[in-house]
Amino acid sequence: MCGIFAYLNFLAPKKRSEVIDILLQGLQRMEYRGYDSAGIAIDSSNDGSKPHGDVMLIRKAGKVNVLIDEVHGQKDIDMEMVYNIHVGIAHTRWATHGSPRDVNSHPQRSNSKNEFLVVHNGIITNYREIKEYLLKKGHVFESETDTEVIAKLTQHISDRYPEFSFRQLVETVIQQLEGAFALAFKSSRFPGQLVASRRGSPLLVGIKSSNRLSTDRFPISYSKAHRFASSQATHLRSKLDASFVGTPTVLDLSTSIIQNEVKSADDRHSSMSSVRPFDSNDWEVEYFVASDAAAIIEHTKQVLYLEDDDVAFVEDGALTIHRIKRGSNDKETAQTREVHSLTMELQQIMRGDFKTFMQKEIFEQPDSVVNTMRGRVLPSGQVVLGGIKDYVNDIRRCRRLIMVACGTSYNSAIACRQIMEELTELPVVLELASDFLDRQTPIFRDDVCFFISQSGETADTLMALRYCKPRGALLIGVTNTVGSSICRESHCGIHINAGPEIGVASTKAYTSQILSLIMFALVLSEDRISMVDRRREIIDALNKLPELIRAVLKLDSEVLQIAKEIYKEKSLLIMGRGFNFATCLEGALKIKELSYMHCEGIMSGELKHGPLAMVDENLRIVMIICKDHVYKKSLNALQQVCARGGAPIIIADESVAKDDLADMPHVLRIPRTVDCVQNILTVIPLQLLSYHIAELNGQNVDRPRNLAKSVTVE
Repeated sequence: MCGIFAYLNFLAPKKRSEVIDILLQGLQRMEYRGYDSAGIAIDSSNDGSKPHGDVMLIRKAGKVNVLIDEVHGQKDIDMEMVYNIHVGIAHTRWATHGSPRDVNSHPQRSNSKNEFLVVHNGIITNYREIKEYLLKKGHVFESETDTEVIAKLTQHISDRYPEFSFRQLVETVIQQLEGAFALAFKSSRFPGQLVASRRGSPLLVGIKSSNRLSTDRFPISYSKAHRFASSQATHLRSKLDASFVGTPTVLDLSTSIIQNEVKSADDRHSSMSSVRPFDSNDWEVEYFVASDAAAIIEHTKQVLYLEDDDVAFVEDGALTIHRIKRGSNDKETAQTREVHSLTMELQQIMRGDFKTFMQKEIFEQPDSVVNTMRGRVLPSGQVVLGGIKDYVNDIRRCRRLIMVACGTSYNSAIACRQIMEELTELPVVLELASDFLDRQTPIFRDDVCFFISQSGETADTLMALRYCKPRGALLIGVTNTVGSSICRESHCGIHINAGPEIGVASTKAYTSQILSLIMFALVLSEDRISMVDRRREIIDALNKLPELIRAVLKLDSEVLQIAKEIYKEKSLLIMGRGFNFATCLEGALKIKELSYMHCEGIMSGELKHGPLAMVDENLRIVMIICKDHVYKKSLNALQQVCARGGAPIIIADESVAKDDLADMPHVLRIPRTVDCVQNILTVIPLQLLSYHIAELNGQNVDRPRNLAKSVTVE
């Protein structure tokens, strides 16, 4: 949700038009994350013609194209002006505090002179207390956002302590913030400098130069902490502002103490050589700060991922990483930030010949499942998961497997629960991450906890991981994003390798998550003689899966015809049981996400316990019937629906007898495969159905309203 993009060029001359294009293109690459307004901040003309001094701020509610039109409509911008050094920041906002309006868009500014500007992903939970304090100090607010307090607090501290460097200002500010944030700062007081920090929201830094990197690890500098115990803070505040005593945030600090702290931090900093990233006396470099690698990949593949409370600072072309203090959990191996090489390619995030990203991703599934299994399902019949191989024996000795997830990822866990219980012979517990945290669920040292998230940054799932970690459980991350927070904070993990997924509604990541969990169950059962035949049956099915998916995708035209009959309906039920119950939930979720139609996934075994009251000749129903261990029960449910006048749309495998489905108006036939893999095939017609219903209703399939791709706040 939301998207940060910042760009700094040092001794790499760029026209203003080029800088603007880089910023706007970065925002376009992150449009899939969900947003309702956008803005940029760049250096303005140096002739004083601009009303806001040295920094120009342009913000618009609506899509990035609206912002582009606004930028190019500025008649007095000299697009040919060349900058040897320039910092620009940009943002796409998804409204949380304040409606989508120009003034609520980011960047947010500290005053009318635009002295400090900030872009922010996340939510500041104590912004009301900070705002109340700043109002008492005479600051005037123009927006409804929580972000504006960050810019104004930076201004307030800078006015009070003018000797602070830009980095020290940001370090002081972020100590006062509670909640989740990723931040990038620009200031007219500190031209050519960029500061970025994160806590709970993803942020990465890309580095580009024609010169070779001199290091693949950036050391961390530690500054002395400015945070005080609450009693000391109250004492300091009482000396400076008696009216503010009792507010839990430390905003006023003793001048003498701060000056000593700054001097101490500066002494330590000067004792360390500032790391220049390239070996050359005369070198040019460009830095890119973004919430998502998709915004950086076309410029550079060299990136480093910031950890919580890191402060990245660029001055005179040199990048340094700072932390306020050395935490008790900091390990020796974490005293540097490693430069990683992105593996994705630009063409992977382009639509190609497809109309939308979601359509592209549905049709990419034959390839994405191959990538998920590549090097893991071997010709010998062995299954290897390198990310967990050192922990397999520990996992086998555990008390229970707990799978924690949200949304589509939770549905993938439901899809795999039965096969995991069967092959591992361990109890499997499913938990919605938000409910898991609300209940303060008991966790033990001999538990193994899975944290399933496409982005690896899902806030509830990440908080659940951090809840389990100090309780001694073994933590396994299942994500599609290398370098994500869940990847870094879990003990081991499975990367699903589905490739970049741009559409907000997950499709190929869902099927790859199911595959990854099935492979996990196969790994854990490889030493059981009683499971040999069952494992061989499943592995054979996995090897045939890409071709089977291609066969299902050929049903697209049939699904479109069904969609044309039902797209005006107000409600839809999807019924199934056994391995296909998760398909019902996932299909219903997709239809709700994309078309805004009410849709409910129902366990057909529960039909008599309430849902049957809804069934009549007017209600549209989809039923999933496959030749598996619940086949006869599924047929019983079909008969109950038909007896009440229902005429359901059927998704059935090829082995289901025609007589059993006689008089059904629509039957979508899919290939037959082993039961625990069948749900990968049954979900694809529902993905196509949700896509076509949304298209026929004129909805934005890639960016449904009110939703974001990466949910980084609770």
